[in-house]
Amino acid sequence: MTSEAVCRRRGFDPAALAAIGPELAAFVDRGELAGIVSLTSRGGEIVHAETIGWRDVETKSPMRPDTLFRIASMTKPITSVAAMMLVEEGRIALADPISRWIPELADLRVLRDAAGPLDDTVPARRAITVEDLLTHRSGIAYAFFSEGPLKLAYERALGDPAMNRSTPDEWLAALGTLPLAYQPGDRFHYGHSTDVLGFLIGRVAGKPLRQVLQERIFAPLGMADTDFWLPHAKRDRLASLYGYDETAGRLAKVEPVMYDEPPAYTPGGGGLISSAPDYHRFARMLLRGGELDGVRLLRPETVNLMRTNRLIDAQRQIPFAGMPLWQTCGFGLGLAIAEDSTGNPYACGAPGSMTWRGIFGTWWQADPVNDLIMIYLIQHQVPVSAGTGATIATGRGAAGRRALPVYQRGTYAALSHVVEQAT
Repeated sequence: MTSEAVCRRRGFDPAALAAIGPELAAFVDRGELAGIVSLTSRGGEIVHAETIGWRDVETKSPMRPDTLFRIASMTKPITSVAAMMLVEEGRIALADPISRWIPELADLRVLRDAAGPLDDTVPARRAITVEDLLTHRSGIAYAFFSEGPLKLAYERALGDPAMNRSTPDEWLAALGTLPLAYQPGDRFHYGHSTDVLGFLIGRVAGKPLRQVLQERIFAPLGMADTDFWLPHAKRDRLASLYGYDETAGRLAKVEPVMYDEPPAYTPGGGGLISSAPDYHRFARMLLRGGELDGVRLLRPETVNLMRTNRLIDAQRQIPFAGMPLWQTCGFGLGLAIAEDSTGNPYACGAPGSMTWRGIFGTWWQADPVNDLIMIYLIQHQVPVSAGTGATIATGRGAAGRRALPVYQRGTYAALSHVVEQAT
């Protein structure tokens, strides 16, 4: 919690902000979520911070402000910023074919039907570009967003998308044996594009992606708790991952395997562990046009380019995981952008707000219109596939998705309430 004076100075009704916590705590009290950490700031000043429930239910270890979370696809915006730094330096260009650095992905074949036989393919009409990776229009898939034989082929060739013992070279070679789901540039198809982008960054920089991010983003921004690897000394701060056992009617811990040493495989699309304070600094940098506390990572025009929609009208008609996401959001270079918040639980802010969530329920948003940052962190696993848009929004197992709008709506209502009183 923060002081009433800070809340009022930043245009919030303190009582309305304070009412959010009990509503969120109800999800923990009912045994639907283990715990929640949230952080809200305006004008760079924290107006509300909440720690609710447990980072580990069994040991009754409470959530803390510095609790660490597997942020999954919240990794993607960070990797995308690193790529845009290279674009600014002229080391890569959005239109460059990625085969220039990743020959494993040259001369690719494309499935005639994304759910059809693996041997029924046609040649790719053009090479995959850097922009294709940033916008998920490369045709590269995820196993869990695939259907038909391609799903199993991905699982067999690439293994676990998060915990993987392959080297980047081995993983890229295996990916190169698989056909694309769609022609490069044809549609937004969520997949390993940002993982490939991360390994491309490593090859361009001549050093592992982990080192690039540490040297160029994490150290300059003071993100000391963000990494692809969690040392043993920090593991007691990590929030445990839970799923909801619908049969038993309770939370069930899911224990991902942990690396004993820094891994060679560092998926830029989903491998980072971070905290609310760390990600707040990253989000502030974007909200301030690429600069924070005298450290500039990107030019303002580059950040504006990142948060400019790149999807054409026909691509926006295609559902995302069964949801009509692109009817209210656009997608830029590594970021989703809110355009119409009406009835949209994914990006609720004013037009231009930046976001991208993680598969374990983590979410953030940077709203430039209101100079507002919101961060919501949980560790809650739900089944995900090509058409799970309806199921991730219903049922006790989807409590994390239902709790998020409570935080979103409550925050904006607290801000709106004060604005209305002042006018």
